[in-house]
Amino acid sequence: MNPLATLGVGMGSAWLSGFNLYATVVTLGLLARFHLVTLPGELDFVSHWWVIGIAGAFYLVEFLADKIPVVDSVWDAIHTFIRVPAGAVLAASAFAHFNPAVRIAALLAGGTLAFGSHATKASVRMSANASPEPFSNFFLSTIEDIFTIGLTALAAFHPIVILVIVILFLILLIWLGPKVFRAVRRMLMQTRTLLGTSSSV
Repeated sequence: MNPLATLGVGMGSAWLSGFNLYATVVTLGLLARFHLVTLPGELDFVSHWWVIGIAGAFYLVEFLADKIPVVDSVWDAIHTFIRVPAGAVLAASAFAHFNPAVRIAALLAGGTLAFGSHATKASVRMSANASPEPFSNFFLSTIEDIFTIGLTALAAFHPIVILVIVILFLILLIWLGPKVFRAVRRMLMQTRTLLGTSSSV
């Protein structure tokens, strides 16, 4: 795989992991497992059955957690510390056959992309979770699953296209960055309040 395609797969998978890490891993894993695509570097570690199985189990938990507003907010807050490093690892794994400087750059870029997509997702979902009606949360959760699985497949088959999408996302994120940051900070504060309330009961 040429360097540009490797960049597309690596950065695309890191970016998508911020939206739904487990759906990203399962999709890439199954595509590689059944030899539908060849993943760059050492990213094919996701094709091991035990990796697919663990990611699939957590995907099912997340699928249910996403539908319950309070649980979804807590889940997103906790996954700030999971999706971001996992995105960094996915990106670095794609560049495993490059020199160490490139791998470190990929690690940092992947973590940054994962944080950006995770922060965007969390801020949007926080707004939906605050809504009294349950339908917007369910709708957003379903759309996120379709979006993540579809774009993960796109990253695997057409890495240049996903690279363009990621660049457009970055441009949009720079514009919306301050608003997203404030929304994530509110989400973390609300989650801390909720956890504090539940522990005092």
